[in-house]
Amino acid sequence: MQIAQLIAASRSPFLSLEFFPPKDRGTWPGFFEEVGKLKALNPLFVSVTYGAGGGTQANTLDVVTRLKRDLGLEPMAHLTCVGASASALHGFLKELVAAEIHNVLALRGDPPKDRPDFRFEGQEFQHASDLVAFIRREYPGLGVGVAGIPTKHPESATLEDDLRWLKFKVDAGGDFVVTQLFYNNAHYFEYVRRLRGLGLTVPVLPGILPIMSMKSAQFISGLNGRAVFGGFYEVLEQAFARGGDEAVRELGLAHATRQAQDLIDRGVPGVHLYTLNRAEACLEIAGNLKL
Repeated sequence: MQIAQLIAASRSPFLSLEFFPPKDRGTWPGFFEEVGKLKALNPLFVSVTYGAGGGTQANTLDVVTRLKRDLGLEPMAHLTCVGASASALHGFLKELVAAEIHNVLALRGDPPKDRPDFRFEGQEFQHASDLVAFIRREYPGLGVGVAGIPTKHPESATLEDDLRWLKFKVDAGGDFVVTQLFYNNAHYFEYVRRLRGLGLTVPVLPGILPIMSMKSAQFISGLNGRAVFGGFYEVLEQAFARGGDEAVRELGLAHATRQAQDLIDRGVPGVHLYTLNRAEACLEIAGNLKL
C-alpha cells in the first residue's frame, strides 16, 4: 500500500524507521537481526537508503525485498537521480515493482565524491522534482515521498528558497514529506506553518536522530552546520566535558525522547527514527513514549 494511504488510515501516532544497507554482505545476518528486534515497534513503514550515484543500488533493492518478504514490513526505497539516466531509473523502478515494493523516497543526491568536476547543469535529472515527475508519470502506482530540511538545505540561500524547492517536489507529485534531522522542535513547527502558508497540505513527518557520541554531533555539525542543533550542541559539549560520551549518549537519548513526545503531543501524524541500524537506542526511545 502507498504510505500516504497508510498515514491517512492511521488512527494514532506511529513510528517509522530508516536503515542503510551494509556494504559488507557478511554483516547482513547481524543487520537483519537488529531489524527483527525493531519489528516489535510495529513501524508504519521502513525506509532504506541508496548510495549517491546508485552506489548501493543492488543492496537497497535486496534489502527492501527481504524486509517485505521475510519480515512483513512495508519498505520504502530511497532513490537518487544524481548522474542517473532515464534508462537506469527505469531498470531500478521496474525491479521494485516486480518485488511488490510500493513506495519510493525521491532524492536528488549529492555530487559523486570521485568526480570533482561534476555539475548538475546538463544532467538528464537536475533536481529531485524532475525525479518525482518522472516516477509519477511512468509509475503512477508508486507512492512518492520527498525530503525536507527544517533548517534549510546548505545550498539554498534562504529558507524561503528551500521551501519553494520543496513546493516544486510536492507539486510534481510528492505524496508526503520526511524531514531530515533537527534538534529544536520550534524549527519543525515553523517549517510546517510556512509550508501550509504555501498551500501544501501533504503530511510532514519529522525525522529524529539521537546523538550517541560527541563525534557524531561534530560530524552532523560539519555536514549541516550548528543551526540544525538549535542551541543543543552547546549542551552536548557541556555534557561531554562532565562525563564523556556516556553522558552525551544519556543526554542524546533523553533529548530525542522528549523531542518525539512533544511532537506527538502537538499532533504530528508520526515520527521517523533514523536508526543507524542499531536497535537498542530506538527501542529505548520508543519504550518511553506515550503513543
